[in-house]
Amino acid sequence: MPDILVRHIDEALADRIKDIAREHQWSINEAILFALRRGVGLAPDDAQRELHDIAMLSGTWESTETAAFRAALEAFERVAGKPLFSDGPVGETQTPK
Repeated sequence: MPDILVRHIDEALADRIKDIAREHQWSINEAILFALRRGVGLAPDDAQRELHDIAMLSGTWESTETAAFRAALEAFERVAGKPLFSDGPVGETQTPK
Protein backbone atom coordinates (compact mmCIF):
# COMPACT_ATOMS: atom_id res chain seq x y z
CA MET A 1 0.00 0.00 0.00
CA PRO A 2 1.30 3.47 -0.77
CA ASP A 3 1.92 6.03 1.94
CA ILE A 4 0.82 9.63 1.49
CA LEU A 5 2.15 12.58 3.46
CA VAL A 6 -0.29 15.42 4.13
CA ARG A 7 1.18 18.76 5.13
CA HIS A 8 -0.23 21.97 6.60
CA ILE A 9 -3.14 20.50 8.57
CA ASP A 10 -4.73 23.31 10.57
CA GLU A 11 -5.51 22.94 14.27
CA ALA A 12 -9.29 22.66 13.80
CA LEU A 13 -8.91 19.75 11.38
CA ALA A 14 -6.32 18.03 13.57
CA ASP A 15 -8.59 18.41 16.62
CA ARG A 16 -11.58 16.98 14.74
CA ILE A 17 -9.55 13.98 13.57
CA LYS A 18 -8.46 13.37 17.16
CA ASP A 19 -12.09 13.65 18.34
CA ILE A 20 -13.21 11.08 15.75
CA ALA A 21 -10.41 8.72 16.79
CA ARG A 22 -11.31 9.10 20.47
CA GLU A 23 -15.06 8.69 19.89
CA HIS A 24 -14.59 5.46 17.92
CA GLN A 25 -11.56 4.28 19.92
CA TRP A 26 -9.47 4.26 16.72
CA SER A 27 -5.90 5.24 16.03
CA ILE A 28 -5.30 8.62 14.39
CA ASN A 29 -4.41 6.77 11.17
CA GLU A 30 -7.72 4.86 11.21
CA ALA A 31 -9.65 8.11 11.74
CA ILE A 32 -7.83 9.78 8.84
CA LEU A 33 -8.50 6.82 6.53
CA PHE A 34 -12.17 6.87 7.54
CA ALA A 35 -12.43 10.61 6.81
CA LEU A 36 -10.64 10.25 3.48
CA ARG A 37 -12.87 7.36 2.37
CA ARG A 38 -15.99 9.31 3.27
CA GLY A 39 -14.68 12.45 1.63
CA VAL A 40 -14.04 10.77 -1.71
CA GLY A 41 -17.20 8.66 -1.66
CA LEU A 42 -15.58 5.29 -0.93
CA ALA A 43 -17.06 4.78 2.53
CA PRO A 44 -18.67 1.41 3.30
CA ASP A 45 -22.48 1.24 3.29
CA ASP A 46 -22.60 1.58 7.09
CA ALA A 47 -20.84 4.95 6.96
CA GLN A 48 -23.08 6.17 4.13
CA ARG A 49 -26.21 5.19 6.07
CA GLU A 50 -24.87 7.13 9.03
CA LEU A 51 -25.29 10.35 7.02
CA HIS A 52 -29.06 9.88 7.15
CA ASP A 53 -29.11 9.21 10.87
CA ILE A 54 -31.09 11.84 12.80
CA ALA A 55 -28.06 12.54 15.00
CA MET A 56 -26.06 13.49 11.91
CA LEU A 57 -28.84 15.76 10.67
CA SER A 58 -29.33 17.56 13.96
CA GLY A 59 -25.75 17.53 15.23
CA THR A 60 -23.69 15.26 17.40
CA TRP A 61 -22.28 15.36 20.87
CA GLU A 62 -18.75 16.46 21.53
CA SER A 63 -16.52 13.74 22.99
CA THR A 64 -16.76 15.35 26.47
CA GLU A 65 -20.57 15.22 26.31
CA THR A 66 -20.49 11.58 25.24
CA ALA A 67 -18.13 10.73 28.10
CA ALA A 68 -20.35 12.52 30.63
CA PHE A 69 -23.47 10.71 29.37
CA ARG A 70 -21.73 7.33 29.54
CA ALA A 71 -20.52 8.08 33.08
CA ALA A 72 -24.07 8.96 34.12
CA LEU A 73 -25.43 5.72 32.65
CA GLU A 74 -22.75 3.71 34.43
CA ALA A 75 -23.71 5.39 37.71
CA PHE A 76 -27.31 4.20 37.28
CA GLU A 77 -26.14 0.67 36.55
CA ARG A 78 -24.25 0.62 39.87
CA VAL A 79 -27.22 1.73 42.01
CA ALA A 80 -27.84 -0.95 44.61
CA GLY A 81 -30.67 -1.48 47.05
CA LYS A 82 -33.53 0.33 45.34
CA PRO A 83 -34.98 -0.36 41.90
CA LEU A 84 -34.92 2.49 39.41
CA PHE A 85 -38.33 1.50 38.08
CA SER A 86 -41.37 -0.23 39.51
CA ASP A 87 -43.74 -2.71 37.92
CA GLY A 88 -46.59 -1.46 40.13
CA PRO A 89 -48.94 1.52 39.73
CA VAL A 90 -47.49 5.01 39.45
CA GLY A 91 -46.23 6.24 42.82
CA GLU A 92 -45.80 2.73 44.23
CA THR A 93 -42.45 1.05 44.52
CA GLN A 94 -41.93 -2.63 45.07
CA THR A 95 -39.65 -3.92 47.75
CA PRO A 96 -36.54 -5.55 46.28
CA LYS A 97 -36.41 -9.32 46.80
